[in-house]
Amino acid sequence: MGSRAPTIALCVALATFVAACATENYRQYSPPVPEGADNSGGGAIGLPRANSDYGTEDVAAWGPPSAAAFPPDAGDQYSADPVARGRYLAVAGDCRSCHTNPGGQDFAGARPIRTPFGIIYSANITPDPKTGIGQWTEADFYRALHKGIAHGGKNLYPVFPYTYFTRMSRADVDAVWTYLQTLAPTYQVKPRNQLPFPLNIRFVLKLWNALFFKPGEFRSNPAMSAEWNRGAYIVWGPGHCGACHTRKNFLGADRNSHALQGGTLDNWVALDLTGDPRRGLADWSPGDIVEYLGSGRNARAAASGSMQEVVYESTSRMSDSDLAAIATYLKTLPPRGRPKGMRPPSEAAMRAGQAIYVDTCAACHGQNGEGQPRYFPPLAGDTAVQANDPTTTLRIILEGSRSVPTPAKPSTPAMPMFANKLSDEEVASVATYVRNAWGNAAPEVSAHSSAKMRHKVMTRTNLPSER
Repeated sequence: MGSRAPTIALCVALATFVAACATENYRQYSPPVPEGADNSGGGAIGLPRANSDYGTEDVAAWGPPSAAAFPPDAGDQYSADPVARGRYLAVAGDCRSCHTNPGGQDFAGARPIRTPFGIIYSANITPDPKTGIGQWTEADFYRALHKGIAHGGKNLYPVFPYTYFTRMSRADVDAVWTYLQTLAPTYQVKPRNQLPFPLNIRFVLKLWNALFFKPGEFRSNPAMSAEWNRGAYIVWGPGHCGACHTRKNFLGADRNSHALQGGTLDNWVALDLTGDPRRGLADWSPGDIVEYLGSGRNARAAASGSMQEVVYESTSRMSDSDLAAIATYLKTLPPRGRPKGMRPPSEAAMRAGQAIYVDTCAACHGQNGEGQPRYFPPLAGDTAVQANDPTTTLRIILEGSRSVPTPAKPSTPAMPMFANKLSDEEVASVATYVRNAWGNAAPEVSAHSSAKMRHKVMTRTNLPSER
């Protein structure tokens, strides 16, 4: 016991320090463990999106996708050619989003990734011998994805989601490696990470891994269909869905008892993917899920925030069979359990919110929140609107949103910003109304929450202060 005391003391000190850094970034919940959704490999510190604001600000600039921007990768998922299969897997893993800095060369890294603990810059994964992976071996690359250890023995920060990639098969990892070797080498020096002591010491990651990470490739469930197993493999392996859609603890690891039950990151809410009847996918058919992943919208919802980039760079380019497999798997996830009772919103907030809604929102979203499916999403029954955390609702009201262009739906219907028209009290009232009208139910939103959201995003998007 005595020999373990220094390690235990260091872990306690680390936990205390990180807790102080992260207290304002993670909120704790207590739904039950969803059967069949265990994530023993842990989860990513921080965010798999470098700057989710790019997703909202730049979506219009992305423009209608072209054949050059969206090559027919879907047919390569089972190709005998490792380059073709590796390219498809890189798309399924959404590698370009994190490893390409806006305006920079593809896969050359240096994209700033915000985490609750500081900024980490993504790696250059082109075969450049000085700043990329040009001196790595195939075995080095597998070890990085499987164990989180880079060429030379340096531990990687789990913002690179090796905690998910560890489930990928050796053949798939080798195929991705083979594809990356065909890229043009790009000299791109990675900026120094902006992390406080002691998080800037890589040894800390050994302790984090000991606490939260268990390497191991995906094992199929023989009791389930091949399609279900393919979907589970994508969700928990290359797709690393839980990196956003699973809440984190104060040390940035997945809270496994809340697997895929949603989480808040970088001022967006990643939705509950379980069968929760109000905040999850209980009312979504497998076809709804496939349409959403393939086009960025369906009759029920439209992608916003970080999910727009995932759709644009990844899921809209995946095969229909893989999207169907993901849907098959997600539809088997049980709900989180019986919801806790909520205090109903005040009558004053609902009256004020209804007046604002009728005057400002009903023309597009309908008097009864029915919307115009696939153009302006319905608000009645919307899972994002009814999330416990109103972050996404507040943010979209303040700064607006524009649909992501995809091959299936190249048009980009938009909602204007209302930060310059509505006060914090008015934003809170209309948010409370849409979250509790037409059979919806969610906690009341305060003017203080609205003001905090305005402050958080105004410096990034030049939003006006309260009028």
